[in-house]
Amino acid sequence: MIPVCPTNALPPGEATRVEADEPIAVFNVDGELYAIDDTCTHQDASLADGWLDGCAVECPLHASCFDLRTGKVSGPPAKRPVRTHRVVVQDDMIYVLPHPAEEGAA
Repeated sequence: MIPVCPTNALPPGEATRVEADEPIAVFNVDGELYAIDDTCTHQDASLADGWLDGCAVECPLHASCFDLRTGKVSGPPAKRPVRTHRVVVQDDMIYVLPHPAEEGAA
């Protein structure tokens, strides 16, 4: 498990970037926590710096949208989804359990 931050450090409507083998973005959507790969699949931009709209994040570079629940693209120009990761809260601390990269994935 990768420690992210205390729960009170990530208020609703906010996101944070976690350094890992591949950076991860953690979002608080009205008290629900979601984690996805932080890098947009269209071009190298941090999704943690994007705009939240419900359970979707819009990339700050070219406005690609991703569903935080599934990682699927919900708006172009991106065509490939991002990985989702499991979020765990223990003792008022947020942790991420990274989803392993698939064999042969680019």
